[in-house]
Parts: sequence; structure tokens; C-alpha cells
Amino acid sequence: MAIDTWIAAGVNNPLTAPPSAEVLEFLRKAAMRARRIAGICTGGFVLAEAGLLANRRATTHWAYAREMMGRFPDIQLDEDRIYVVDGPIWTSAGMTAGLDLALGMVEKDLGADIARSVAHKLVMHQRRSGGQSQHSEMLDLAPRSDRIQDALNYARKHLSRPLTVEELASQAHLSPRQFSRVFTLETGQSPAKAIEGLRLEAARLMIEKSRHSLEVIAKETGFRDRRHMREMFMRGFGVPPREMRREARPGER
Repeated sequence: MAIDTWIAAGVNNPLTAPPSAEVLEFLRKAAMRARRIAGICTGGFVLAEAGLLANRRATTHWAYAREMMGRFPDIQLDEDRIYVVDGPIWTSAGMTAGLDLALGMVEKDLGADIARSVAHKLVMHQRRSGGQSQHSEMLDLAPRSDRIQDALNYARKHLSRPLTVEELASQAHLSPRQFSRVFTLETGQSPAKAIEGLRLEAARLMIEKSRHSLEVIAKETGFRDRRHMREMFMRGFGVPPREMRREARPGER
């Protein structure tokens, strides 16, 4: 019987529980017969052990990205993507991202309308594109003190402004120098880097969920213009705003 798609599920700890030789041989043979093969979360390690990811782009759960790069240097790891497609090989960053990967397969095989219908039945708001980041800037920035949190809350509400260090420092009742030091200590990022991330995430949400033009979104989220926003998207997400909107809202431009 011909199998269209094989999917390797994640394992609890890919570093201490490698797949057996029988499993690896099975996957190598299956990959030659199937139309495609996928690894969900740490299931990518199973594909890597079988040699199926050699010289290919892939992703895995962020907690194991460094280990994958160290053990399999011939893999081009896109460690910040929720899922990656390279020819017949599909890999996802986590179990939830595996749902996005599966919906991506449905869309590729049956079209965007069917994929949206499946997402609706699964009570998923929408399919996330593979180019989206594994991390949320809102969650990554978790300062310990209220004063830094107050400054971040202010920034989120005023992203259309330039938001200088002096302005943010005044919200935290600190000098600019003190603010930069404390902010970096508590968040692991400089104020400028954090604000850039907040702008990108806010713009991404508007692109995916609103009908505003890219020019309006760039202005509302504090980018100089549409071109500047595109440059930041390419650096931050690896895809331009227009492509992200197309993937999130098929049929729209």
C-alpha cells in the first residue's frame, strides 16, 4: 500500500532516547516511497538521525535548537521559524506548530478554503504561516520591576512615536543611563532592540488581522515608511509584509 505522508512525532528527550536502527532504516525506505515526510517538534531529530535532513533547511523546538546545530552541522536550521518546508521534508518547531504544519499540508493539497474550514472545525483562529517566529515579543519581555513594565506598557500604547530612551526613562522615573542599564539587566535586550521587536509584532498582528494598507500599518507602528517596515520584516521574520498577509489572508493583497 502506498503511503502519501509519514509524520515522525516528537520524543520526550531526543538527546537521551535516540531512535533504534530499525526505525531509522524504516524511515529511510519510507522517505523514498512517500510523497513527503514530516517531523513534529523534536521528531526532527529522528529525521536527522536517519540522514533525511542533510543539506536541507529545517526547524525544531527552540529548547533543542543548539543541540541540533551541534550534532547535525549539515542542517540549515531556521531556529526561529514555526515550521519549514524544504522539498518533500516538513519540520515544525513544536507540537502546536505541528497543527500549523498540518494545515499547511491541507492547503497545499486541497486549497486555502478547505484549510480554513479545517481550522474552523479545530477552533483555530487561523493558520500561522511557517515564516512566523516561535517567540512572542510580548512574552519574551518580562521585566521584574514595575517601573520597567510601566515603560514597556507606555511603549506599546505609543508605538507610532519615535520613543527615545529619554522618553521611556521618564516613564520609569530613572535617568536615561540608569534606565538603559536596568532595562537590559531585566529583559536581556537593549531598549532599542526591544522597541524594534514590539513594532514588528504589532505590525505583524495588524497585517494578519486588519485590512489597513501597509502604508498605514507602517505609520501606526512607528516605522519610517513602508520600505523601512519591509526591511525590518525581512530581517526579523524572513518574509516581506505582503507575503505574510497573503499567507494569513489568502485572496487578499
